Amino acid sequence: MSGPPAGGFVLCIPIPTPSGGYQPMMKALILGGTTEASALARRLNGHAAIDALVSLAGRTAQPVLPPLPTRIGGFGGVAGLRAYLTANGIGAVVDATHPFAARISANAVAACHEAGVPLLVLTRAPWEAGDGDRWTGVPTMAAAADAVRGAAGTVFLTVGRQELAPFEAAPDVHYLIRAVDPPDPMPALPHATVILDRGPFTVEGEEALIGAHGITVIVSKNSGGTATAAKLEAARRRGIPVVMVTRPPPSGAAVVHSPADALAWLEGLAGHQPPL
Repeated sequence: MSGPPAGGFVLCIPIPTPSGGYQPMMKALILGGTTEASALARRLNGHAAIDALVSLAGRTAQPVLPPLPTRIGGFGGVAGLRAYLTANGIGAVVDATHPFAARISANAVAACHEAGVPLLVLTRAPWEAGDGDRWTGVPTMAAAADAVRGAAGTVFLTVGRQELAPFEAAPDVHYLIRAVDPPDPMPALPHATVILDRGPFTVEGEEALIGAHGITVIVSKNSGGTATAAKLEAARRRGIPVVMVTRPPPSGAAVVHSPADALAWLEGLAGHQPPL
């Protein structure tokens, strides 16, 4: 999809309507990288009224690409994203990034406000502790590292590969680190084992992992969703404590938790009436 000429305007592709007139397609940008973003992309593939594309941050070496045109890489902050929205005639943005991607979410709020582009956040609902759970909530990864200092057995780190440095403050702990890609650089943790895997995971598989590695504590971000929730059920069954890092404050944009609701919002902006 090519951008508009200098000066910028909304690129509209006329499509016939049942009444014989024409309805312009609205261009939408999905800030992706999550299962929710991929689910929304599947719903928008071939849509009659919405011309959507996806942007990925590029932090995963081999991302699972959605079925829509996809760009990979950052925008260059608020100014770069605002310029991209204007130059490409974007009519709506859905922020479907990870719940802990606070910087891009804040940039999206500012850029969309400056460009006058509607913004919606599509995010999975957070996990909530239930009966039998032994959770300790902490506000930061540094606080999580303090919480596991001196822990016996093995501490299971399921926080991604880019937020491991704070645990260097507790170097004597034995860690099991699970990530999609290898940590780069590897933190200075002399008693760490790294396994590379991508969810979804099963409760049975997580219980087997706990037993095989002698896991006594799990550290997790409160990412929500189903892909990695099995570790929490496994911890509940085994009576293992979980150090849960709470989410950053919300960005201030409107929020939905399902791809269907995000699609309905986009269709409302595009003036599209789905078939009965």
